[in-house]
Amino acid sequence: MGRPSRLGDEDRSDYASALDEVIASPEIRRLLERSGVPGDRLRVRGLAAVGRTAPAAEAEYRRYAALRLRARGGRGGAGASPLSGPGDQERPGAGVLAVLGVLTPVLAAVAAATFLLLGYGLRLADALPALAGTLVGVGRLSLLVAAVTALISVVAVYLTAARQSAADPVAAPGPASSASLSPALADAREAWLVALRDRGIRPFLLQELAEAAGSAPGTGEGRGSRFSSPAFAGPDFSGPGFEGSAPPAPRPPGPGRP
Repeated sequence: MGRPSRLGDEDRSDYASALDEVIASPEIRRLLERSGVPGDRLRVRGLAAVGRTAPAAEAEYRRYAALRLRARGGRGGAGASPLSGPGDQERPGAGVLAVLGVLTPVLAAVAAATFLLLGYGLRLADALPALAGTLVGVGRLSLLVAAVTALISVVAVYLTAARQSAADPVAAPGPASSASLSPALADAREAWLVALRDRGIRPFLLQELAEAAGSAPGTGEGRGSRFSSPAFAGPDFSGPGFEGSAPPAPRPPGPGRP
């Protein structure tokens, strides 16, 4: 048998509802009154023990999860929107390409402005005409590169937005609610909740309440209740055989003593 399946985040609310149903049952309410344990504290312990109680209904949960996955078309996260847009943007290196698409036009424009200013400045000063012509030529080439890369970036942004708008209707349906479940899926969910309540949550709560009743004052010694804070001994009782802080009695005078 494989490892137990982790309870999905979308099933935590169902688990909490099942826990509340068990706590509200007459059996648990009667034991709560008898043991004096607060119901909200028992609920907190039940929520924290999901790793111990959920595996008791492992087979039913696997069947329910498999039917739910099949109903969504085999997509585990059909209702979750991707964090970085369309799927092709999540490939390795997509972030580098996006950065280059933004930086290349800017750097090319800055280089073009620099080369053109230097080239035309040398021409106005009638100094180094060969260098001035080279700088102007490089500046014009950089200006052309900036224009082309800016156009490519604009087209890429437009295509990305178009793909995103086309992908939104596919991801729109999201997880099915309990009212819209198919009969087979609803039966599998109910079977999982019944097994979870009967084989997982209820035995755990009964064990917790039994241990709380066994560690109540007057029913046992040397055990502390997990639902209450331990009592601390005072300083006057810090050791066995302590007789108090009274001074010792004076010794009777012996022979030769005053």
